[in-house]
Parts: sequence; C-alpha cells; structure tokens
Amino acid sequence: MESNAVLLESKSSPINLLNEMHQLRLLGHLCDVTVSVEYQGVRAEFVAHKAVLAATSKFFKEVFLNEKGMDGPRTNVFLNEVQVADFASFLEFVYTAKVEVEEDRVQRMLEIAEKLKCLDLSETCFQLKKQMLESVLLELQNFSESQNAEEKSTTQPSVLLESKAGTVAEADQADCPLEPPDSPADRPSNGVSPEVPATKSKEKM
Repeated sequence: MESNAVLLESKSSPINLLNEMHQLRLLGHLCDVTVSVEYQGVRAEFVAHKAVLAATSKFFKEVFLNEKGMDGPRTNVFLNEVQVADFASFLEFVYTAKVEVEEDRVQRMLEIAEKLKCLDLSETCFQLKKQMLESVLLELQNFSESQNAEEKSTTQPSVLLESKAGTVAEADQADCPLEPPDSPADRPSNGVSPEVPATKSKEKM
C-alpha cells in the first residue's frame, strides 16, 4: 500500500543559508572571485562567491558563464564608475537581503541595481522610493489641511458676530412693533374701553 506524500519544508533554511554564505564571505573562505571597483580615483577590492553573485545579478551571471578560462585561483572582475560604498552596500544586500543606507543614496542604489541587473534590489529601491514619495505627499496634505484650518479659525469669529448681530436686530424688531399699541389704528372706534391692547401687550411680555 502506497503512503501519501508529505512536504518537508524549512522556513529558516533560506535565511540560514544566506547568513552562512555571508559569514564565509566576511572571513574570505571559499571565495572564488575578486571584484575591483573604482570611482574618481578611489579604488577597492571585494572578494565574493561566483554562485551568489550569479544568482542575484544577471550582469555577473553573464560574465561568469562567458569567461573562457580562469586566470588563476580567483576570477577578477573590474567595475568602473561604481562607488566603493555603493558596491559594499550591494554586496551586503545580495548576501543578507537587506542593507541600511542614507535616504539620499537610495537613487544611487537603484542605479547600481540597474547597472548590475539585480532585480531584487531594483524592486526594493522602487518600493522604498514610493513609500518616501507617499510620505512627503502625506506631509504636504497635512500641512495644507492645517493651513486651511487656521484660515477658517481666523475668519470664523466675524461670521459668528454677524449672525449674532442679525439675531439681535430681529429680536429688536420683534419686540418693537411697527405701530405702537396706543396708535389710533388700535383704538376702538365704537366707544369700547381700551382694555384689549393692554391685554395684548401683557401677552407679549
């Protein structure tokens, strides 16, 4: 009787693999490529593993697959117009899947990701730039709303005063009829005692 197949999957294995490869690179163990970078006279060399670079960068993958033969125990790759700090951050990202950079370097990291054809780094930079833009837009919106609220608060009292003044005027008109109660129009012409206007004025009071 055949048994059902089960899946054995480790959630931590990819992270552990990256961490171990990162440690090997930092210690210089099993490294088979040296990358030399130079920018405006500043030059530095980095040792790494071909497999890691080829798996994360199509640029390096093409270089390693097309090389004719090894010129020694390590392959040498030269990159010009790449800043030392940027390539160091690139290496840290491909070995750990994360790197901390200043905000003004995000655009440079995007450019090196495109130069080295590193899709993961490109997408990460795009997402971060999108978040930064949304944050700026949100701050501008909040600032605009606060400005509008301040303008409304400065103009609101005059509107309230006008409405109160209008209410007072209406109240004065209601309390002061156009014709006084003792006017000839309100007096009875048939000789009846003028007690009705007095009663009306009491009701109004």
